[in-house]
Amino acid sequence: MIYTCKYKSPIGNILLAADEIGLTGLWFEGQKHFANTLSDEHISQETKILTEAKKWLDIYFSGKEPEFTPPLNPEGTEFRHNVWQILLQIPYGQTITYGEIARKVAEMKNTSYMSAQAVGGAVGHNEISVIIPCHRVVGTNGSLTGYAGGIDKKIALLELEHIDINAGTGKKTCRRKSDEEQIKEVAVKYVCRLHM
Repeated sequence: MIYTCKYKSPIGNILLAADEIGLTGLWFEGQKHFANTLSDEHISQETKILTEAKKWLDIYFSGKEPEFTPPLNPEGTEFRHNVWQILLQIPYGQTITYGEIARKVAEMKNTSYMSAQAVGGAVGHNEISVIIPCHRVVGTNGSLTGYAGGIDKKIALLELEHIDINAGTGKKTCRRKSDEEQIKEVAVKYVCRLHM
């Protein structure tokens, strides 16, 4: 049986789905491929797995890196599972390119080449957004590329992880903000709150 519940995030409402094994879906309302793997037969009821996923999201949206991952049970092909496993290994606050993922999949499969476009298809059909961090995948030059939840949400998630999406180029590219930049950003927000 599939169970669902809703979660209100600072960047939009989220629908969570889980079975008895783990989380099967996490979708922003209105996103591309919204709940496309969700069975018509599901019950709106919070379970232990869904509660754990909401706790993970609470920590994440508070600007901290969660120190655990709720049980996951995404539905997909072996290839997609390989790609999603690589996504789970991307460190908080860092990005990776489609090409880098393709090279890692090629190594896993013991082959000399893997298509970055095929990887893009698997990334784009990730049913557990945010927790399986497909938002951390960028183009070859660090450029922001599509995101099923919308590019505005991708930018918000990257900024939450202190990734500078402009990287000084005027274009939407990514780099990790330095500790000094993060401290300055927090200080400015604190001073602004004092004067409100």
